[in-house]
Amino acid sequence: ACTGIENIDEAITLLEQNNWDLVAAINGVIPQENGILQSEYGGETLHGPAYGPTSHSTAASSTPSSSSAFRHVVPSRQIVERQPRMLDFRVEYRDRNVDVVLEDSSTVGDIKHILENELQIPASKMLLKGWKTGDVDDSTVLKTLHLPKNNSLYVLTPDLPPPSSSHSGALQESLNQNFMLIVTHREVQREYNLNFSGSSTIQEVKRNVYDLTSIPVRHQLWEGWPPSATDDSMTLAVSGLTFPCHRLTVGRRSSPVQTREQSEEQCTDVHMVSDSDGDDFEDATEFGVDDGEVFGVASSALRKSPMMPENAENEGDALLQFTAEFSSRYGDCHPVYFIGSLEAAFQEAFYGKARDRKLLAIYLHHDESVLTNVFCSQMLCAESIVSYLSQNFITWAWDMTKEANRARFLTMCTRHFGSVVAQTIRTQKTDQFPLFLIIMGKRSSNEVLNVIQGNTTVDELMMRLMAAMEIFSAQQQEDIKDEDEREARENVKREQDEAYRISLEADRAKREAQEREMAEQFRLEQIRKEQEEEREAIRLSLEQSLPPEPKEESTESVSKLRIRTPSGEFFERRFLASSKLQVVFDFVASKGYPWEEYKLLGTFPRRDVTQLDPNKSLLEVKLYPQETLFLEAKE
Repeated sequence: ACTGIENIDEAITLLEQNNWDLVAAINGVIPQENGILQSEYGGETLHGPAYGPTSHSTAASSTPSSSSAFRHVVPSRQIVERQPRMLDFRVEYRDRNVDVVLEDSSTVGDIKHILENELQIPASKMLLKGWKTGDVDDSTVLKTLHLPKNNSLYVLTPDLPPPSSSHSGALQESLNQNFMLIVTHREVQREYNLNFSGSSTIQEVKRNVYDLTSIPVRHQLWEGWPPSATDDSMTLAVSGLTFPCHRLTVGRRSSPVQTREQSEEQCTDVHMVSDSDGDDFEDATEFGVDDGEVFGVASSALRKSPMMPENAENEGDALLQFTAEFSSRYGDCHPVYFIGSLEAAFQEAFYGKARDRKLLAIYLHHDESVLTNVFCSQMLCAESIVSYLSQNFITWAWDMTKEANRARFLTMCTRHFGSVVAQTIRTQKTDQFPLFLIIMGKRSSNEVLNVIQGNTTVDELMMRLMAAMEIFSAQQQEDIKDEDEREARENVKREQDEAYRISLEADRAKREAQEREMAEQFRLEQIRKEQEEEREAIRLSLEQSLPPEPKEESTESVSKLRIRTPSGEFFERRFLASSKLQVVFDFVASKGYPWEEYKLLGTFPRRDVTQLDPNKSLLEVKLYPQETLFLEAKE
């Protein structure tokens, strides 16, 4: 309407050149010093709104700069052919995010094929949601949807079963049971029969009793709770109550009501910073809000469907609807909300390695607050805020509009942050919403660094986020140092354990080698002994089988042999000349020199007697009447 540009592709190109700043894009087309648009259609002059001081100059008197600033968008001019646009998609599925980059000439089916490979889900089972233009099919060309550069989508798989629950059957059964609590009001002697589910907390019971007896929770004096019920955030299923009926007694404490100063002192125990009191907010007209209409859009048109279903059983499904509805209301440029339970968000933000930890930002939405639309559209969806949150925070969201969802979050808040923080949120007025909680995880507890209310500005919100990051960064550096030192100690311990193990292995190997060597020596010694015993037995046997030595005065022919051993010793013996040579061999063997190992040599002439026939007589082998022989070991 302002520029006369009817080509949508050209308009999108100009907006991208100006980083999607509408005023800057219009000022780039229409000079601020001249509000008159020139057209070359028959010399007709088209008058448009002037962005700047009113000017009455004509087309002929316009400056060269203003003329050139408008000339490239006049329809009669030739437009340079546009290069294919690249579109970025951030697709969420349960606890995963997938980034997809495609040309605008691609189709929706191309996105599904890429997701099929990434998520391992058949494309036919996917429902790709988050489109601003309504329902699309797989053949729809992205260019026809006129999408911005950055887009956020999410995948639904209604035909696939959800992930299995980790709760045990017994605990789940207890959570589904109903407990009858018979509560006696001591002062008025009145009984109340109250039914609660096993998933209700002790704190919820006390708040309900406050509604019945007008005794504030902090002034209630109870009797009958089991010894195991030590924490108000504990559910009835695990508190040890008698099923199905349990009796309790409640009365008012005798101590006076706390003074305002004591109450304020107690509240300061939690490290919290609030933007302002509820009284500071007087009117929202400074934001352009006029009783239910935001920038010309009626509130009834913005709130066609709730941000989150009431009494949602699964927090992940509730947040999927929250994200889709948020995108449909405020556009696709918004924080990436964590899809999952609050406990899962804690795990993602606080319980990884110290270098990977982040702050947790909890956004509490409320449709009935006049600040909500302004905060979401101008602050929360600002590109600088979105970029800073995505880099440094895990962002989780919850809708506080419905009473059931509000009570559910307050229960979670009590369990994770304590009753003081829950009470602070409970006392917030509707017009003080939305709230932005900045949470930092510590070793023993979770600390609320800041509570930011809806009546703020982009700069103030960024300052609060940066201040929280400074506190977190200091703590993170300490955690990284502690983690590095712990890992270093563990590495040293592992190295020592490994060295000790190697030493034990070496000692065991050495001991086993020694044992093998001793066993081998023992075996060889046994063999040697057996051989010696065998040789000794043979020697004795030969010695006993020798014929008696003839006497010198014998009448028979006697041969006297003198035998020299290898060690130089001599031994002599007389033999009958008729005795066989074998008798001499047996005699030498009986002295420890078997003829298999030694040879018997003669001197003159030198000959090997052991080579002679042992059955011949000494006379036949010429060892008569006397002879000197010597022993020599065989090679």
